[in-house]
Amino acid sequence: MGPTGKQSPSSLPVPTGGSCLLLLFCLRLGTSCPQSCQCPDHAGAVAVHCSARGLQEIPKDIPADTVLLKLDANRIARVPNGAFQHLNQLRELDLSQNAIESIGPAAFSGLAGGLRLLDLSHNRIRRIPKDALGKLSAKIRLSHNPLHCECALQEALWELKLDPDSVDEISCHTSVQEEYVGKPLIQALDSGVSFCSIHHKTTDVAMLVTMFGWFAMVIAYVVYYVRQNQEDARRHLEYLKSLPSTPVSKDPISPAP
Repeated sequence: MGPTGKQSPSSLPVPTGGSCLLLLFCLRLGTSCPQSCQCPDHAGAVAVHCSARGLQEIPKDIPADTVLLKLDANRIARVPNGAFQHLNQLRELDLSQNAIESIGPAAFSGLAGGLRLLDLSHNRIRRIPKDALGKLSAKIRLSHNPLHCECALQEALWELKLDPDSVDEISCHTSVQEEYVGKPLIQALDSGVSFCSIHHKTTDVAMLVTMFGWFAMVIAYVVYYVRQNQEDARRHLEYLKSLPSTPVSKDPISPAP
């Protein structure tokens, strides 16, 4: 204490090690939440709520220890490769009610082991990106997307773990078989239809058409070759006929004396 009753700089309280750690922790929490998002307490885990924020792309400053990430009701049109690769602790990802049309083959890299729920419902997905979703063990919601029912979709669904609560809401917006347009996909598959058999039949027909084309080309070449040889033979015969003939003497050859 100085003579004026004020504390000198040397006598100010110095923060302890625990206080410094607490201060750094608070600063980290205050700066780690993405702009325009909220990061409320979620049972002691990091939750990031970016719902209905008008986002057109996935934020790049999401905390690495995020467990719950809500990006629903935005205007996100694509999910690029590696968009969540630093979120190893992520358990639930909500991308519903966006405008997603394309998903990179490595869009969900880094999430294969821990992710438990992936919500892609109410988007504009026409074809399932098997490379992106096939490695996930999470339950996946795909309802209310304009899916094109074809062999590739059927094969992709075999490898996915669809959410049982929403699987009945997956329908064929378009289809290789017109009779299934607008109908639930599971209902079509349960009826025994195989979109892959249509694919194989189409492939077989294409192969037959190709083979028939080659066969017709071979026949046409053979016919042309035979006709060309016949024409050459005719011209050669006419040439021989046009040659002057040598007269043959009818007098017997007299014997030598």
